[in-house]
Amino acid sequence: MTGNALQFPISEAPAMGEPLAVAAGVYWLRMPLPFSLNHINLWLLEDQHGWTIVDTGINTKACKQLWQQVFDQHLKGKPVTQLIVTHLHPDHVGLAGWLCERWNLTLQMSRTDYMTCRVLMSDTGKQAPQAAIDFYCRAGVSEQQLKTYKSKFGGYGKGIYAMPDHYLRLQDKDTVTMADAEWQIIVGRGHAPEHVCLYCPSLNVFIAGDQLLPTISSNISVWPTEPDSDPLKEWLESCAMLQQKLPADVMVLPSHGQVFFGAHQRLQRLIDGHKKSLVKLVDACAQPQRNVDLFSQLFRREINDDVLTLAVGETQAHINYLVKQNKIQSNTADAQGAVWYQTI
Repeated sequence: MTGNALQFPISEAPAMGEPLAVAAGVYWLRMPLPFSLNHINLWLLEDQHGWTIVDTGINTKACKQLWQQVFDQHLKGKPVTQLIVTHLHPDHVGLAGWLCERWNLTLQMSRTDYMTCRVLMSDTGKQAPQAAIDFYCRAGVSEQQLKTYKSKFGGYGKGIYAMPDHYLRLQDKDTVTMADAEWQIIVGRGHAPEHVCLYCPSLNVFIAGDQLLPTISSNISVWPTEPDSDPLKEWLESCAMLQQKLPADVMVLPSHGQVFFGAHQRLQRLIDGHKKSLVKLVDACAQPQRNVDLFSQLFRREINDDVLTLAVGETQAHINYLVKQNKIQSNTADAQGAVWYQTI
């Protein structure tokens, strides 16, 4: 591999619900998502006794039908014996409960993401708490945007089948056996609290989840439940850690986009991109700015109500990082409750 260009060894992604071999015993499975990001990559791993599933897709009729197609046509008469979920987002964990029921499995995932998922699902049907309303007021969202947020609160659980009541905890440095090979658990942070990635030295394959994507940057957000958190610091540290732990020529299996080579280059590009954004925010805050005033410094697209919470969360992640680095400071909230930030 030369230069900074990534390499994509497979020219076309598999058709929805049609597994495609990418390494010995490792199959790429794609499922649809009802969002602008319209797909997720899942992974099937075959050994002599059965199959391991890594990530599940979202809880929709379309995904269930495609899973049934896989079960009927592609398992070679073997059962599913393991289910591993990389992290708590609905496109990854949405059908975990359904698959566990279908195959009598014990869900395997990290403790923090399992517990956080259960907590977030408990918000379904509830009204937005005052702490969350205050969080978005401090960001400077409009009354209409706040009204829309309140109407959508508790939507996380809509894409998730009822979660299993027990699970098997995966931790950093654990190992699991899949495709007749040993895989190391590597935990990344920032995009999710405790994101499970899987690396197989013998196959030189890395199942990255959302921790390393080839063409888009994973959302790094602060949420109302932990408004002073610093997920961007965790994300940057995780990117640097993966550069140290992964070989330069590892094949990366991401949750969105194409299978690729060039992990070190891509990780460096992600680090550099965030650092460039941080410089832009410091410059912008020469004059006082609210969270919502900084969207244009971070995002190329227009921020509508569908992605407002992600935009506020990612902007706040950059703000919190800079505050903790003593690059910018917050001023007293204005009459509308919005906080203004200014370069020190």
